[in-house]
Amino acid sequence: MSLETDSLIDRRRLKRRLGFWRVIAVLALIALIAAGAGRYAGLTGGKHIAILDVNGVIISNPEISAAVRRLVDDTNAEALIVRINSPGGTVAGGEGLFRDIRLVAEVKPVVAVIGELGTSAGYMTALGADHIIAREGSITGSIGVILQSTDITGLLTKLGISAEAIKSSPLKAQPNPLEPLTPEARAATQAVVADIYDMFVGMVAERRNMSRERVAPLADGRIFTGRQALANGLIDGIGNLPEARDWLASVHNIPLDTPARLIERRPEDGLLHDALDDLFGKALFSERLRLDGLISLWHPGVQ
Repeated sequence: MSLETDSLIDRRRLKRRLGFWRVIAVLALIALIAAGAGRYAGLTGGKHIAILDVNGVIISNPEISAAVRRLVDDTNAEALIVRINSPGGTVAGGEGLFRDIRLVAEVKPVVAVIGELGTSAGYMTALGADHIIAREGSITGSIGVILQSTDITGLLTKLGISAEAIKSSPLKAQPNPLEPLTPEARAATQAVVADIYDMFVGMVAERRNMSRERVAPLADGRIFTGRQALANGLIDGIGNLPEARDWLASVHNIPLDTPARLIERRPEDGLLHDALDDLFGKALFSERLRLDGLISLWHPGVQ
């Protein structure tokens, strides 16, 4: 066999191999496109039920807020299910989610599903829905507000350290760990907590169709199981995602086989928040307090 014939055979083999890998590459590209379409179908796909997961400590999140608000004009999203597993967080964060969810609820049905935990700002978030469901053993409630501080002036004195602050007025930067809490500062701080608490109670009364007198005994900070919450009118039913789908089908005629699509957090949303939440938890609350206002949160063992 001549050298030219050998070269021709080798070229044909190479072409076949290249053709095989081209086919593999095209199939892989198609698979990636299909996977991406499935992952982000909630943004571009057909009729579906949007699902928002609210997990961990709640803080203000402009990206999630924008994603929820986009549902208002998304004609493919026929309803929203809010799955909650949160002890609460900042009042501003919970209020923001509540108001975003209410915007959606003005144009399409919204149901909240409380998992293991939906307390404080987590329950405030659930109030934005038209219908609230929880497990019998879910923990919810903890309706209230807390502002925490520490007075370390006694320790500083023992260490021979004195702290000074030049302020425009006596109530500036109060409460402050480096200064004793004066009666005037305590009264002013209590007034802020009372005002936010009054807002929270008003939200419960309005959304749960109760009088403030009926809400008051339920809003002393205590927690409730799902069964207790149902008996006290804080939720509407016992169950989980299937029961939420049943409600949408029976009340709003949204077929049970309507696909559900997750509103996904963008990469920049989650990594830092989750890491801080897991590593530090309550330890970061003093910083969050300074940045984002009062805290509405339940945590076992923390009063």
